[in-house]
Amino acid sequence: MQQFTEGHQFINGRYQQGSGEEAKRINPATGAVAEILRYADTADVNDAVAAAKQAYAGWSKRTPGERAEALLKLAAELDARAGVLAELETAQTGKSIRMSTEFDVPGTVDNASFFAGAARQLHGLAAGEYGAGGTSMVRREPIGVIGSISPWNYPLQMAGWKILPAIAAGNTIVLKPSELTPGTSLIFAEAAAAAGIPDGVINIVTGSGPVAGEALVTHPDVAMTSFTGSTAVGRHIMAMAARTAKRVHLELGGKAPFVVFDDADLEAAAHGAVAGSIINGGQDCTAATRAYIQAPLFEAFTARVAELMDAVVVGDPTDPDTDLGSLISHAHRDKVAGFVNRARESGAQILAGGEAPGGELAAGAFYRPTLVAGAAQSSEIVQEEIFGPVLTALPFGPDAEGIALANDTPYGLAASAWTRDLSRSLRASEEIAAGCVWVNDHIPIVSEMPHGGYKASGFGKDMSMYSFEEYTNVKHVMMSRDAAAHKDWQDTVFRAR
Repeated sequence: MQQFTEGHQFINGRYQQGSGEEAKRINPATGAVAEILRYADTADVNDAVAAAKQAYAGWSKRTPGERAEALLKLAAELDARAGVLAELETAQTGKSIRMSTEFDVPGTVDNASFFAGAARQLHGLAAGEYGAGGTSMVRREPIGVIGSISPWNYPLQMAGWKILPAIAAGNTIVLKPSELTPGTSLIFAEAAAAAGIPDGVINIVTGSGPVAGEALVTHPDVAMTSFTGSTAVGRHIMAMAARTAKRVHLELGGKAPFVVFDDADLEAAAHGAVAGSIINGGQDCTAATRAYIQAPLFEAFTARVAELMDAVVVGDPTDPDTDLGSLISHAHRDKVAGFVNRARESGAQILAGGEAPGGELAAGAFYRPTLVAGAAQSSEIVQEEIFGPVLTALPFGPDAEGIALANDTPYGLAASAWTRDLSRSLRASEEIAAGCVWVNDHIPIVSEMPHGGYKASGFGKDMSMYSFEEYTNVKHVMMSRDAAAHKDWQDTVFRAR
């Protein structure tokens, strides 16, 4: 696995040591110290922003074709590093190597290819005459220096989701990855340099939120902040960004409902529930967390899901046969366990899992796939984001009740509906308040389609052309076609003499 002996900062095209405090990065699957980091402090963030600001003058003037060519080369460089990226992503996060190899890395390469094409497709409205004597057009222009903060659950993909649309539109960026998982973001920047993307266009600062994160968000030369993480921190980011009236892009928490109607394919829904709830250890804002099952199917559904969960292979994340690796840390595992234990104490039934495995896995941050039934709709395990491999199951009666329960949280990032009936699927996709509603599936994403939430799940989109547009300013240009010194509209202000 790559060791970053030159430092965990990538500023102006070079690795360097941070100027802040030292910290240990722990391998969550083993509990062992993986490496020692020196964090960025405010001075390092200032250097990175200065590098991005200097690079902006040249990068923003590159033609769309030139930026597209650079991004295509970046996609190739990332693909050439696929093995290293997958190995490091698993070592940082504890996720299974299959997940890193088959989802995270190829998804990021595909995103790079997509935004290479998108760079040549950013258009304003066609020129036209919308007022007497003037021709109007709309320009989309880059914003400036973007200051982004990415999370620990998908370090590589989230780095790509933030960096790629920003630089494709002509911006430059300073990214602060989670201090728990900086490695693949650093390799991303290294690959960009190898692809010929100029120094300073992409900068990585590794540090804590209260120091490096706040310095980045409040920096006066940062024109936009993009953040992915919890809703609570997102609100804090908004408050800080307001000091300098920055544009803010937020992808926040989720509590995705999984609505199973009584005509659904039971086997398909059960498999979808297990895959959708334990993906990435359940550490996914779009993971299925609340299963609402129409009463006639409830017992059969929960029995089958419990059976499938019990068969999930929990183990060494580097083993290709492992389905579920570790969670991100021992502290986070204990937080997940706390939700389940309090639900158990309140009278809920644990139909599968509900514990950390022992034996050779005891040293890591592992937790078994867990199915909880009998919790109240108002309980914390149903309402709050757990971010672990935990699925709650609750029955519902009429269709309208299932949809109402699905909407009964502050969040609105993703949801799914399971039915063979076209009318039910259309109603659910319309009435469930979420940025993404899958029908008879849960989780798949594609580069061409937007990802983002409603309500407390934030605003703004990742991936797709909608994401690309987030990183641009819209400018109206109007050109007078009248050569007269005095325009008729001016009579409303003063009359020609």
